[in-house]
Amino acid sequence: MDNILINILLGLGGIIVGLVGTIIVYNIRGNSLQKKKELITENAKKEADKLKRDSILEAKEEMHKLKIETDREIKEKKQELKESENRLSQRESNMDKRDLLFQKREEALDERENKITNKQAAILEEQAKVEEIKNEQIKILQDLSGISREEAKTLVMEKVKESLSLEIANYIKERENDAKLECDKKAREMLVLAMQRYAADVSEEQTVTVVSLPNDEMKGRIIGREGRNIRTIEAITGVDLIIDDTPEAVVLSSFDPLRREIARITLETLIKDGRIHPTRIEELYDKTCKEVNQKIIEYGENALFRLGLTKMDPKLVEIVGKLHFRTSYGQNALSHSIEVAELSGTLAGELGENVNLAKRAGLLHDIGKAIDHEIEGSHVEIGVDLAKKYHEPKEVINAIASHHGDTEPNFLISTIVAICDSLSASRPGARNDSLENYLKRLEQLEKVTVDIPGIEKTFAVQAGRELRVIVKPDKVDDLTSYKIARDVKEKIEKEMQYPGTIKITVIREVRAQEEAK
Repeated sequence: MDNILINILLGLGGIIVGLVGTIIVYNIRGNSLQKKKELITENAKKEADKLKRDSILEAKEEMHKLKIETDREIKEKKQELKESENRLSQRESNMDKRDLLFQKREEALDERENKITNKQAAILEEQAKVEEIKNEQIKILQDLSGISREEAKTLVMEKVKESLSLEIANYIKERENDAKLECDKKAREMLVLAMQRYAADVSEEQTVTVVSLPNDEMKGRIIGREGRNIRTIEAITGVDLIIDDTPEAVVLSSFDPLRREIARITLETLIKDGRIHPTRIEELYDKTCKEVNQKIIEYGENALFRLGLTKMDPKLVEIVGKLHFRTSYGQNALSHSIEVAELSGTLAGELGENVNLAKRAGLLHDIGKAIDHEIEGSHVEIGVDLAKKYHEPKEVINAIASHHGDTEPNFLISTIVAICDSLSASRPGARNDSLENYLKRLEQLEKVTVDIPGIEKTFAVQAGRELRVIVKPDKVDDLTSYKIARDVKEKIEKEMQYPGTIKITVIREVRAQEEAK
């Protein structure tokens, strides 16, 4: 309110100052305007008074309004405080009621606890009486039986233990027999299914190739003047040319199928070309080598396409193709690998394993045979090194390493590949090694241990890759078993010639038998 009055007074002061200034101006201008100045001054005073009165009235109205608003707010605050006090009072009343209720509940719980305590005391008293009666009865039983409580307890526990042991052993034996029968049945079914689903033709590889000639005159041209042509062919290709009385035919002889193939293509091209001399022979040989290398890649790619495999290093694909020109006991190595891959995929599918991974392991299990004539070491070692070099999965590496039993199989796929390898190799007609020679070799292997003391029986298993020696347990102890294994190893190495490795396993078994009557 004071600010409003000050502002009004300042305004009135400004008006008055303006009027006074006007009057002065009018006085300066002349006496003729004096009356007008006085009139104006009087009017100004009246107007100023009027404005003053209006301002005062307005200020009073404003003060009245402020007073009314302030009274209203105070009233509302008082009402709110009153309501808050009422709520607090109600809460205090509720708290008092709750305290009373809790007090009653606590008294009830105390009463219940006292009852329980009294009951527990009564129970303990009854238990003491029962224990006293029990001890009296035990004492009477001990006097009648003549043995103590502990002795009786020991006898009962021994009887129970003996009974349960027999029941558990019989149960385990029954379950083991059932499991063995079921496993054998299931294994036979899966093997038969795999063999039925994959039945490939068997073609025996030979060590000679026959090249047809248009006429017998061509034999002389192949031989050349003083035999220079035939010497050049044999020197470059590493293949023996057999030119005999066979009409219109030349025989190429070599244990290396790749060399025979290159020599065959070179010779056939020379015959078609008609120009047979050392320089032309060298030119066509170089050209043929390039063509055969391309064929090798195609063989590898076709094998992958046939098996539905992808993402293999091109260098490894080329090595796979070289298997086409390798043989094992007359069996084509690539055909054998594809067959093992197909069988492995079938068995893996039946067992719920990764089919593509099993096929990959089956295809690459003999990959070392492709270059075993170029690198020192067994085909297993070479294959493992190749698989590691080209970053093959660990399952594939283990399958290569363990398919001949050289290492322990760590994955089910490794075992599958080993089984399928044996299936492929043992198929009738797959390998040209006769049954008679095979049996003689196994008999010779079993006879190696005849003159070693302490040996009871010897069995050649795993197609001659493992020799199991059963010793007499009453004459040979555990330490002597290791010595017998080493003696057998040294004797086999000294007296026999064999491919790969032979595992010697010495078995010492002690059996305790009783007969119930």
